Amino acid sequence: MDARPAATTEPPLTSLSHGGGCGCKIAPAVLSRILAATPSFPAPADLLVGNETADDAAVYRLNDQQALVATTDFFMPIVDDPQDFGRIAATNAISDVYAMGGRPIMALALVGMPVDRLSPETIGKILSGGAEACANAGIPVAGGHTIDSVEAIYGLVALGLVHPDRIRTNAGARPGDVLVLGKPIGVGILSAALKKGVLDDAGYGRMIDTTTRLNTPGPDLAEIAGVHAMTDVTGFGLAGHALEMARGSGAGVQIDWQAVPLIEGARDLAEGGFITGASGRNWASYGEGVTLASDLTATDRALLTDPQTSGGLMVACDPAALDQVLAVFAAHGFDRAGVIGQVVAAAQPSVQVA
Repeated sequence: MDARPAATTEPPLTSLSHGGGCGCKIAPAVLSRILAATPSFPAPADLLVGNETADDAAVYRLNDQQALVATTDFFMPIVDDPQDFGRIAATNAISDVYAMGGRPIMALALVGMPVDRLSPETIGKILSGGAEACANAGIPVAGGHTIDSVEAIYGLVALGLVHPDRIRTNAGARPGDVLVLGKPIGVGILSAALKKGVLDDAGYGRMIDTTTRLNTPGPDLAEIAGVHAMTDVTGFGLAGHALEMARGSGAGVQIDWQAVPLIEGARDLAEGGFITGASGRNWASYGEGVTLASDLTATDRALLTDPQTSGGLMVACDPAALDQVLAVFAAHGFDRAGVIGQVVAAAQPSVQVA
């Protein structure tokens, strides 16, 4: 059964975009070449986290007790329902604050819409969905900016606060740490099936449930001394964000593929060919840093590189803190959080999947 809304005089939102959700991201290799040509500026001492390790947000010290977490994220529609699109985009943007251990305080909306093709009512529903997600995070949408755009674009600037001693980056993992993932993967595959009109209502429901679930465990996880690193898994896929953690930490990451949770139905859809173009671009960009066991298939690789929109937190922690970490995830309703691998010493940062 097709999960798309009934046809109207307006085009489906996904028909207005060449790619949806975090699958819109520029491929990692291309992004690296772009950034290589960007002039650098001496960072002030109070800039505690910049772009050195491709972390989730910037962090600036305000005083001895507070640091400002600042991030932005926006993309084109991943679903046709405007309220759901707004909820997903806002949830995804706020996630970067949680991933640094911060608590969000407010957001600004970024809105680009084809006003000649979408009605004010539809655009209003997108913004309403975003405001709903922000309300669930306990923050206001305090302003924003709009433009008339060829493709529909929506997202947020998300701001938060964190104690300088509780910042968690993607660069602090230590050999011996275990790796915990908070959400199942497969969002990009479900979104590809949705765009082709073959995702049923149950699959759509699972997709919305995971992409609109705020990563609220982040601040509580950051209070655990044994939590050494944290990031959220988004557009570069599980393998890509694990590799960023490995490179930032100067270590290796080993992933137990059988332990990685998948959204129900994602594997079957991937085997049916519902794979995003971003998955291939991801592998082409960073595949040299990822070693796959010989028995893993093309479907396994597609799942590992599948771009996640509003994906789960990935945490590197001391094994002695594991029970605390899992208890925090459980207290926030993340019942599929679990250990998916470990951090090891390595001559070259890399990811091994077996």
